[in-house]
Amino acid sequence: MAETMTSFPKSKIRLVLLEGVHEDGRSALEREGFDVQSQDGALEGEALAETASSAHALGIRSKTQLTRGVIERSGRLLAIGCFCAGTNQVDLEGAARLGIPVFNAPFSNTRSVAEMTVCEVIALHRRMFDRSALMHAGQWDKSAAGSHEVRGRTLGIVGYGHIGSQVSVLAEALGMRVIYHDVDSKLPLGNARAAGSLEELLGESDIVTLHVPATTGTNTMIDSARLGLMKPGAMLINNARGSVVDNEALGAALRNGRLGGAALDVFPVEPASAGEAFESVLRGAPNVILTPHVGGSTLEAQASIAQEVAGKLARFINDGSTIGAVNVPQVDLPDQGRRDDAQGETRPHRILHFHRNVPGVLRRIHEVIASCGANVSGEYLRTEGELGYVVLDVDPTAGTELVEGLRTVPETIRTRVLW
Repeated sequence: MAETMTSFPKSKIRLVLLEGVHEDGRSALEREGFDVQSQDGALEGEALAETASSAHALGIRSKTQLTRGVIERSGRLLAIGCFCAGTNQVDLEGAARLGIPVFNAPFSNTRSVAEMTVCEVIALHRRMFDRSALMHAGQWDKSAAGSHEVRGRTLGIVGYGHIGSQVSVLAEALGMRVIYHDVDSKLPLGNARAAGSLEELLGESDIVTLHVPATTGTNTMIDSARLGLMKPGAMLINNARGSVVDNEALGAALRNGRLGGAALDVFPVEPASAGEAFESVLRGAPNVILTPHVGGSTLEAQASIAQEVAGKLARFINDGSTIGAVNVPQVDLPDQGRRDDAQGETRPHRILHFHRNVPGVLRRIHEVIASCGANVSGEYLRTEGELGYVVLDVDPTAGTELVEGLRTVPETIRTRVLW
């Protein structure tokens, strides 16, 4: 049977933020009047399931894995906020099937990742990390061997989206020649030009930086064969996803001198907490910068992410808007209107209805509206694949009857009422 949730005081709406979400996120949600609880670490297993089942909204970062099983046990859960750029840690389809939108902040850490990438371009060309390690070990090596300026060198950018294009602009400011490859046609910025293919880019670049999502098409896209296409002594940066590079092949290419260096911020398997050991075939390889998935972890980026995702969660809970959701139809809703009980004025009841998008379902919804004689002042509908989302603003006199009628529609997934 489909679930119905009616309005109740905001102070009883419980939001749980995990993994040390920036304080700006908590503050923004508390200003909305919600009951907000937070903790620094990720959760897993039964602890995660219990926490999720007691929350109306759950905020996570990249470590917490929200599987379909956990989501299905979370009967109260209205929304999920990923306080990061990616959403791979959430079963998006499983959430959508229960009418639970998932929000993220896809672009708020763009500048932070781009700046770190350009920093690594310079550091690799100057072998700064190797020289720093020698200094820490008490060795003084003032040789210029292996050190180069980046001016005039070719940077190949794989994935020319928000981050890749920012890297392009910064690299050109350093005097680098920029080429890029993207599966979609992209307008070049500055003097950058599109390479004819990924293979062409690999063969022309002195240093290659990856900025692509984790998909079946990008899984180990940089393997031994493609590493073999790179210039002798060329370098590779992966600040994208750990699944994009075959690290075994990369480690071999670095140790045998085929490649001149690498920088990686993401890995196929990453420790769940600070106390867990980090294992990688790249440990100890020459001229390799390894960082613990901190490309977007600046205070500025985390504050921006927290504010963006908190705003999306608050707007959905308050008025039903799904703008910015990655797994459900996006509906941008107007303000519900003024509620002034002292003056005897009552705003419309807003009914939020997630349903399976099959032929005839909208007709059945309208039949319910007609049968109870509801006065509808606003109707908003979007569909996406197998899921539909309709929002009805109705006269309060028919609100309760209409909700009960919608529960009888076989395709109903979830109904929520705001008044």
